[in-house]
Amino acid sequence: MNGVNIHRLASSDDVHFDAMLDLFAQAFDDPESYSSARPTPEYRQALLARCDVVALVALAGQNVVGALVAYELLKFEQERSEFYIYDLAVAENWRRCGVATTLIDDLRTIAKKNGGWVVYVQADYGDEPAVALYTKLGTREDVMHFDLPLD
Repeated sequence: MNGVNIHRLASSDDVHFDAMLDLFAQAFDDPESYSSARPTPEYRQALLARCDVVALVALAGQNVVGALVAYELLKFEQERSEFYIYDLAVAENWRRCGVATTLIDDLRTIAKKNGGWVVYVQADYGDEPAVALYTKLGTREDVMHFDLPLD
């Protein structure tokens, strides 16, 4: 990954935060979710100041070429936590260059420093590149996922 550096977003990272959302909108083909109602500066600053929110970007110069957002979930059964990768994307021309693996490895380091015992992620059926990446890095579990609406 020559020329690519991983950076954890801080509350003052306006430009990188917007570039991260732009990357997610493009990679997931979901501009409605990632571009239509962006958080206010106050919300973004508060979010990125939280210790249990991890937002990492892969930078080639000042360009965001990869991004990962994860949340730390504290457990009840033991004094430990799990880290859930919510979003992970790499710009198309940077795929298969080790960017996603490096982002995940940096998250693993953060998780270990914070008492985490596992990092986990979901993949959609049919998303073969994601399934291949996660299979290479960990153990697959087949589970069912349910969205429970709030209305």
